[in-house]
Amino acid sequence: VSFEVVVVPRASRSRVVGLHDGRLKVTLAAPPVDGEANVELCATLAKALGVPKRAVRISHGEHNKHKTVRVQGASVEQVLRLSQSIPT
Repeated sequence: VSFEVVVVPRASRSRVVGLHDGRLKVTLAAPPVDGEANVELCATLAKALGVPKRAVRISHGEHNKHKTVRVQGASVEQVLRLSQSIPT
């Protein structure tokens, strides 16, 4: 499954925070330096969706805050549930 995300690097912690302009919004504790934020994004989404880190890839927007992510082994329903849940 592929979906669009918007990332906010250098946040206090890494987590999925819901939807923003039709994209899944993810805050990341990592800075956007040397690909650290991209690695953190993949790890955060993998944990949230219950898939291995290697199953999450950034297919477009590697150097932008708006990205397209492809996840193997996740269903559309899982992503929809994730987009509707707001962690506390």
